[in-house]
Amino acid sequence: MSDLILKKGKEKSLLRRHPWVYDTAVERVVGKPMPGDTVRVLSRDGRFLAWAAYSPASTLRARCWSYREDEVIDDAWFERKVREAILFREPLRNRTNAIRLIFGEADGLPGLIVDQYGDWLVTQFQSAGVEAYRPLLGRLLMEATGARGIYDRSDAATRRREGLEVRSELLAGENPPEAIEVVEDGVRYGVDCRIGHKTGFYIDQRESRLTAQTAAQEFRRIHGRGMRALNCFCYTGGFSLALLKGGAEEVVSVDSSEEALEMAKANAARNGFAGKAEWVCEDVFSCLRRLRDAGEHFDLVILDPPKFASSHYHVERAARAYKDINLNGLRLLQPGGELFTFSCSGAIDVDLFQKIVAGAVIDSGLNAWATGRFGAGADHPLLMTCPEGEYLKGMRLAVRP
Repeated sequence: MSDLILKKGKEKSLLRRHPWVYDTAVERVVGKPMPGDTVRVLSRDGRFLAWAAYSPASTLRARCWSYREDEVIDDAWFERKVREAILFREPLRNRTNAIRLIFGEADGLPGLIVDQYGDWLVTQFQSAGVEAYRPLLGRLLMEATGARGIYDRSDAATRRREGLEVRSELLAGENPPEAIEVVEDGVRYGVDCRIGHKTGFYIDQRESRLTAQTAAQEFRRIHGRGMRALNCFCYTGGFSLALLKGGAEEVVSVDSSEEALEMAKANAARNGFAGKAEWVCEDVFSCLRRLRDAGEHFDLVILDPPKFASSHYHVERAARAYKDINLNGLRLLQPGGELFTFSCSGAIDVDLFQKIVAGAVIDSGLNAWATGRFGAGADHPLLMTCPEGEYLKGMRLAVRP
């Protein structure tokens, strides 16, 4: 067993059960641990702090498995963690068969992401620790879920920062089809887990999509007509289909990826919405200006962009981009219209995002009220000792005269 000895005073975060040990906190390493090995983390005066997975290539030098000295990190420990995580998500199965089964640190398995789409699982091994147990975790996931196969999408930039090669390949069982059909709150979606963003579908927006569906229903009930909506950065049409399911009359959906829009069109056809949807392949920033200049207006505008800030180095540039789209989105609203706006940039916290949106409201000259907030669903729980896990945030704004 190797030991990680921390510098004086650097044990405070682990005493609060924060799961990360940065390289700058380490005074020395006793022994010769290999990447992914479990090491004992000790304070400078020799107190036990945690068992953790060692990652010599990463600024996150270790990620904690457990803070109990008497706990043994073995196959049985991993099996227990996997089964506990899957059981926690069981209540969601009456709504959907697209579920995040394991959410890294929140489930005590730092760096491991597992999504289920119907009969297939998609994994991301984002740290040296879970990478070292990849075969074991693949077997445990197959046994615990009865899945037909596991496709590994360990192709994110985080792997390079861990000194790991990117990988996209079958891990266990059968290869998934080109489109796995899933159902969420009565809407059918086709998911390509091999080439899609993240693992193929934005599972984290489930609650927001349901809110959009409900908003469309309420609009029709109150106004006696279906709403006209604009869905920006629509990807494969998640929000668009939810709105149409709720009774929207017209949904204009914009994305710069022709490939994503083709999948969105196929999803619309799955649900019988082909004639009610307009798909626009265009840069969203340019499209918003074009629609504004043309005098277009909508009852609802949705802004769900990709990550604008991959780290704190990009926050200033990202803030400008968020303000730009929100300002132009607000200007496209009918009096009484609504804006659903989101950020999935972890480097942009909730307070900063609200300030950015408030700045856009001020510059628009409109009267706008925040009537709700959005976040990831129950299968993306926030570990309270690791606030960095809260990456998705959103606001619901109403514009009044």
